[in-house]
Amino acid sequence: MGRRSRQRARAGDAPSALSAPASEYRSPAGDTVLELRGALTPATRREYAAVLHDQARSTEDTWQRAVEFLFERLAVRWEVDGVPWEGQRELLDRYRMASQTQRRFVRDALREHLTEHFPDVEAP
Repeated sequence: MGRRSRQRARAGDAPSALSAPASEYRSPAGDTVLELRGALTPATRREYAAVLHDQARSTEDTWQRAVEFLFERLAVRWEVDGVPWEGQRELLDRYRMASQTQRRFVRDALREHLTEHFPDVEAP
């Protein structure tokens, strides 16, 4: 960031950062809300395809890693039992300690999100 950028930011003349639209997904029980980002860069799509088709891992490992990769890139906010989780590191830590039911909900939400927003991206 250069001097002019800092000056513009202080003066309020800086262009606003673009943010992708987000979609919310609620669990059937209504106790969990997952907010997913509506944009994937071309580089992220290539990385995801490489993760999804990694021949060095077992099928189960590849599948788990693909879901985690998408969650890491797309999750904006996750509210579980009224407790909000935000921030990439915090969300990933929460995902790793999630129950099977919560992981299933995340996987289903990711699949629905990909179908709706990224039909060209293969779901795990």
